Amino acid sequence: EVQLVESGGGLVQPGGSLRLSCAASGFTFSRYGMNWVRQAPGKGLEYVSAINSGGTTIYADSVKGRFTISRDNAKNTLYLQMNSLKPEDTAKYYCGKYEGPSYSGTYIRGQGIQVTVSS
Repeated sequence: EVQLVESGGGLVQPGGSLRLSCAASGFTFSRYGMNWVRQAPGKGLEYVSAINSGGTTIYADSVKGRFTISRDNAKNTLYLQMNSLKPEDTAKYYCGKYEGPSYSGTYIRGQGIQVTVSS
């Protein structure tokens, strides 16, 4: 059974940093593309970033230069380093697993973790 468990969220002041982690199990982590998506209150899901099995990354324009996605295949863990956080980054963040090695197509996601950026 595929399991994706996010951690590392919380309350942070504008301009601060957080690192989200996603512990993956139930599949061969290194073989799959992974992503982070988010959902702000009252809004739809928004793509944040993705990484393929080879380590190539892509980002939404809204987070480019501030967020960094990475993966540790030895630890079966996906990360999202978030710097220079803004109030508009407040959302529930979800880790997702694609159906194959690329970062396109459908994906399944975990339960999510709340990130709140506020003074």
